[in-house]
Amino acid sequence: MAAVGTSNFDCLEIKTRSIEQTLLPLIKQISSLVEAHGSVGALRSSAVARVGQAVNVAVERFVTVGETIADDYSEVREGMYEACKEARQAGSAIERICEEAEVDDAIGDRTALVRASRCLLGAITRVLLLADIVVVKQLLLAKDKVERSLDRLESVNNFTEFVKAFSHFGSEMVELAHLTGDRQNDLKDERRRAQMAAARQVLERSTMMLLTSSKACLRHPDSGTARENRDTVFCQMRRAMDLIHFVVKDGVLNSNEANPPPPSHKDALDADRSTVYSCMRNLQNLLELSRVTLDSACHDTLPNALEAVLERTQDFTDSAYTNHEHRQAILDGTERLKNELDHLLGLYANVIGFEGAANCPELEACVNATVTAATDLARNLAQAALQQAQELNTATKQGQELVSTVKQQASLSDMDRLHHTSEAFHDSIDHILEVCKLLRQVAISETLQVSARFSEINLRVYGPQVITAAKTLAQYPGSKIAQENLDVFADMYQWLVSDVTAVVKGVLDASQSRPEKQVYMSLPRPGKHGTTSKPLKSVRLDVDEQEKIAKSGLEMKLITSEMDAETEKWQESSTQLEENNDIVKRAKNMSAMAFSMYQFTKGEGALKTTQDLFTQAEYFAEEANRLYKVIRQFSYQVPGGSNKKELLEHLDKVPTFVQRLQFTVKDHTVGKAATFTKVDNVIQETKNLMNVISKVVTTCFECATKFSVAMPQRVKLPCVSLDGIHLPSQVSPQNLNRYVTFSDYATMPRKNRIS
Repeated sequence: MAAVGTSNFDCLEIKTRSIEQTLLPLIKQISSLVEAHGSVGALRSSAVARVGQAVNVAVERFVTVGETIADDYSEVREGMYEACKEARQAGSAIERICEEAEVDDAIGDRTALVRASRCLLGAITRVLLLADIVVVKQLLLAKDKVERSLDRLESVNNFTEFVKAFSHFGSEMVELAHLTGDRQNDLKDERRRAQMAAARQVLERSTMMLLTSSKACLRHPDSGTARENRDTVFCQMRRAMDLIHFVVKDGVLNSNEANPPPPSHKDALDADRSTVYSCMRNLQNLLELSRVTLDSACHDTLPNALEAVLERTQDFTDSAYTNHEHRQAILDGTERLKNELDHLLGLYANVIGFEGAANCPELEACVNATVTAATDLARNLAQAALQQAQELNTATKQGQELVSTVKQQASLSDMDRLHHTSEAFHDSIDHILEVCKLLRQVAISETLQVSARFSEINLRVYGPQVITAAKTLAQYPGSKIAQENLDVFADMYQWLVSDVTAVVKGVLDASQSRPEKQVYMSLPRPGKHGTTSKPLKSVRLDVDEQEKIAKSGLEMKLITSEMDAETEKWQESSTQLEENNDIVKRAKNMSAMAFSMYQFTKGEGALKTTQDLFTQAEYFAEEANRLYKVIRQFSYQVPGGSNKKELLEHLDKVPTFVQRLQFTVKDHTVGKAATFTKVDNVIQETKNLMNVISKVVTTCFECATKFSVAMPQRVKLPCVSLDGIHLPSQVSPQNLNRYVTFSDYATMPRKNRIS
């Protein structure tokens, strides 16, 4: 398979729906081929050969289009030619394997088929992503045209030039609005869609202000306030186009970009990710992870995570609008959380290194107490934010009344009263800004986080410009252009207030949709065995939804097939591996679980509902955790060197992926759309965990052979399979009652027991 080459398949991330949909037909064909391995039960050998030929013909047509694109666009030429070459070689390899299957009546070389399939998917995905760069280039060219038009508008000195330049600007804005709208609808990432929507909204609303402020500046060139209005609008529109550039470039491969944006710029635009809600989730995830790892890293990661939470709680305690009761509850909660974490870290220091420390009851109780303290603090923060949100109506009503007063005083040139009213108006804006800031801190939806942040930014920038426009009118009370300009800025203020009200409604709706034990922003408290406190409603996915998650399912299936091929190879070739080799048995059991989840993505197999899938994923994570502990013990026998270093590097990733899968499974969902998103995330996290497990197992076998290290042997304990769901192949005495109690097992008919 050397001719096929290698593709960095695992690093590719599809961020647009159109690319995902283009891959679906190919995924279905490859799925049929992979399932036909070893027999003609799924497809007759002649049909296998025809599918192989069809795949190769389709690939040839596909790469021909890709190479045509490469001929026309030099910036993607080299990468496109390389990806097309890899896709063509992989397609030819698949056709050859299928032709051999027609002769042998079965697909024999399983590893070769899996590698060729993964290479083909990776290469075609790269072709699509590179083609997407061309689409992005067209969008960015349209954005650059608008920026140049803005520069021309800013430099004109008379009305005639301005009217001509503004007409040209308007037509280019229409083109940009069309392209950005298509891109927004195509983006998969919720945050990027929200950011694109925010940027487009600023451009749309600012266009009228750009017109009136420029006219006022041209009519009254000596007015500093008119120039301030105009310069502010130009600045905001350019910031919006910078945001469009960032969102668009984040969605494609940036390897060929001459001057990629610095990481700090991306961090600044994504600063709204670091909310108290996200920091609290991170702290609780680390607490759960510490149950598994029990290493010295806890002394660094946990205090840093706590510090991030406490830093953001200051926004609540420092707010002049937080009442005394909520402020005191937050201060008490932070003190309690600090004390509980100090106690936990002290206990870690005492038990680390001792065998059986993970099963220490005092440690379990201490972790639970810390998680409870974090959850209670999160609840107090959410209640403080919602209390301010519920009082927002008073501030917005006062602001609207003040805007009317400002307009009257400006038209009368009453500067003294205008100055007094402007101070009250600024205070009203500050109150609304404070609410926006706290709402962003506790919002659980990324769309709400982005909306709250940009509502705050736009109100902070454009709100005071109402007073600036009023001062221009007060300076030129008879100017119709100055009056029109003030009216437009006042309308903008009304829009921004409506945006804030919409964010408040969204946050309130999210808080009310959660069960009582999960107050807004409070995380589900994990049970002893990682179960949720309330069972989720089972849902069956329709055909379209199954097709949408087909790619992730197939990727997981390919990884599973690759690991199965490795374990079979080692069992056949190595004399060390006995039949009850614990690592082999657990790896095969995990493959069986992953395969059942793959079948679910096709509407087949024993898993019928989403709840079946989530339960299977939970057992899969638990088995991965047990395999981690077995291989961790095995690693102690491996001599130091590059092999052991590689094994530990892969192995250290397992607890993180286990925790990510467990928390994804535990996320509460309301409605079918949210459930589908959760299914997609569960499949993705299972695939990621399966990938790292495959690398760990392969490296483990290599170490066992090279250093003649004895592989760990399985200790047989009962295990039961319920309703087609694979349970972990071995459970500890403490956890066995999760599946069946000891008393039930003792009275169970012997034929129903599984050893």
